[in-house]
Amino acid sequence: MDIVDGTPRRRRGRTDYLLCVPVQEGRVPVPVAVFEAKKEETYVAEGLQQAETYRRKFNVPFVFSSNGHLWADASEDHDRILDNLDLIDFPRPEELLHRYRLHMGLQLDEPPALALLAPYHRGAGNPRYYQDAAIRAVLLHLARSPQNKRALLSLATGTGKTIIAAQLLHKLNASGQLRKALFLCDRDELRTQALNKLHAAFGDDVRVASGSDPALNAKVIVATYQTLGVADDEGTAKFWKDNYPPGTFSHIIIDECHRSAWKKWKVILDDNADAVQIGLTATPRKIHAGKKDLTGARKDVEIAENNFHYFGEPIYVYSLNDGQEDGYLAKTQVIRRRVDIDAQKLTRDLIVQHNAKHAFTGRAVHPDEMKDDYGAKDYERTLLLDDRIDSMCEDFFDFLLQTGGPHQKTIIFCASDPHAQRIRIGLDNLYRAWCRTHSHTKRDHWAFVCTYSARQPGPPELIAGMKENKNSHFIATTVDLLATGVDIENLENVVFFRYLESPIQFYQMVGRGTRTGRPEGSKLMFRLYDYTNATRLFGEPFVSRPAPESGGGGGGESVIKPVRVPGNEFQVLTSADGPSGGQGILENIGGRDVVTPLDEYKDRIAQRLLAVAPTVADLRAAWVEKGARHDLVEHLPGRESAVRLVRALEQHEDCDLYDVLAALGYGAPPHTRAERAAAFTLNHAAWLSTMPPKTAGTLTAIARQFEKGGIEEVESPALFGVEEVEKAGGYEALEGQPVEPRELILETKRRLLE
Repeated sequence: MDIVDGTPRRRRGRTDYLLCVPVQEGRVPVPVAVFEAKKEETYVAEGLQQAETYRRKFNVPFVFSSNGHLWADASEDHDRILDNLDLIDFPRPEELLHRYRLHMGLQLDEPPALALLAPYHRGAGNPRYYQDAAIRAVLLHLARSPQNKRALLSLATGTGKTIIAAQLLHKLNASGQLRKALFLCDRDELRTQALNKLHAAFGDDVRVASGSDPALNAKVIVATYQTLGVADDEGTAKFWKDNYPPGTFSHIIIDECHRSAWKKWKVILDDNADAVQIGLTATPRKIHAGKKDLTGARKDVEIAENNFHYFGEPIYVYSLNDGQEDGYLAKTQVIRRRVDIDAQKLTRDLIVQHNAKHAFTGRAVHPDEMKDDYGAKDYERTLLLDDRIDSMCEDFFDFLLQTGGPHQKTIIFCASDPHAQRIRIGLDNLYRAWCRTHSHTKRDHWAFVCTYSARQPGPPELIAGMKENKNSHFIATTVDLLATGVDIENLENVVFFRYLESPIQFYQMVGRGTRTGRPEGSKLMFRLYDYTNATRLFGEPFVSRPAPESGGGGGGESVIKPVRVPGNEFQVLTSADGPSGGQGILENIGGRDVVTPLDEYKDRIAQRLLAVAPTVADLRAAWVEKGARHDLVEHLPGRESAVRLVRALEQHEDCDLYDVLAALGYGAPPHTRAERAAAFTLNHAAWLSTMPPKTAGTLTAIARQFEKGGIEEVESPALFGVEEVEKAGGYEALEGQPVEPRELILETKRRLLE
């Protein structure tokens, strides 16, 4: 629990309590332990395993569990787990602080550790729990090992690494440890984002280095490799050497350090060997790249090995699965497609028969200009196939129409700039025809090419258009430009029309869709359309069930049919065995990212639900009590966000989450909120007739609120300010009855769910 401006706020990390101890009066307390509180009838150590999972995420050494009578201790400073300890002996804050100092080998009130006690800068936003944990990991590392000033942080794309950098530098500056810092990145877009975040904490003390201004007077300098002249393997680094003598910087942060090969920034680190050097990366710590002889995979391994050799293993890791589990990142619905022609090779003779033409000049291609044969990875790079492009465009456009319409923010990764141009044209032609048929006005820049070669408007204007406009710039066709550093919060689709060998590239591209949207939490999931088997790079290859024959369009291994509900549509992948789960949810299992079939995902929730609520009556009893409902949902894998995702995929958006769980766990037919609200008056007329008309009318009006937003609507603090409830009699109509108003509302909720 956080206390912000005197108000308690539950962290999304889901631990019961994070224990923080004060070190100096007026300074920030230091988190030292996670504490799980269990019911008094449970075994005291029941919460330890859960707490030990949180220990890694919160980056604390101590782990406690209690049932209110006894307590258990599984902390790192013990060589065994201690249980059944008397609660009167639980350590006081000063004892915890003493244990922490001994375990860390650190005096927290001495200069090396003072940055830990420095406050965060409010203007840069309050860090999330894992951002705080990552910052503390760096500061503890530097304080405990002053001779080792290198550190690597690995956090999934979209988790706010730039915020971490800004707040980390702010704490170092506030404690007098920061002389001059360099934030190094490899893209103008990343540089702009970094400037915005750092400016919130440093104001005019942060500047961007440009070719005409090295910004030597700034406390924090933001620069790209290109500006510093170190972007090429054979670069002379002239701008760098001319303006920044050795030892200029006390701290250097390298953003997306996995993206730039060792040679490109080693000179900067060598010239500032005594500086604190921090690498930020979103790359999975262990890469399962498949065939090691593939060029992209081999390059990944080389880059990763260089980074790990220099920085060491990451001192803090927050994975894609962590972010999705906590609700900070959107979950992924994977839709796999296969283009029939990709399963075969095209020979030179066959291409000649089809009168192949040069893509740019239109002249006939001579056989001597061709290879003997072409495979799937050649298509759209060296061989443009109009039929293949048109088929994929038609297939994807059909999906857009089936899932809410063509106006969905989408990034399509293509094989080359000409391929991106052809995809844009193919989709735009389909959109124009759709607009004519449905009498819709065509939106400006509905589909647009966003590559390094794009001109008038160029990439910065196009990216800004996609991020800021709701009525234009919907479909971006790109190659690599949008793979990293572009935050489009409400992106709904990521599409692979290109083949990939590099897991690093793949994870970065997938990361474009994981942001949860604005306002925060407004997007629970995004769709990943895979036409090139790119999702094999989610760790171990996942096994998909056999599929029936293609239904057209992209065709092949899997068929996805739309299931329509009013106002929306979802896709159901059908296998040869029947309508079982070709849909998949991206998860991290055993340290590897895999796609779990929807059926398995639902079964896992159902099994945990039955463990905490054996009958539907148990579920109902917990659901009407806000606290009990919260505890029940907290026990489910993935918690509330997982249940909401299932509701979306099962087309039950018009149901309360109660009905989603009742169907999952007990096979109960799900009822919509409207059905339950309408049935209340009919089914409980006898109960209502025992009350004065105004009381009965008010309870009926309260029940109607359930239709609007489910159980939370009936619990809203503004309930009695709703016009319908107020006109029926309001709170006063519930007073003076044999039963307290709270109990009347509670009984109304019970009857709504019967």
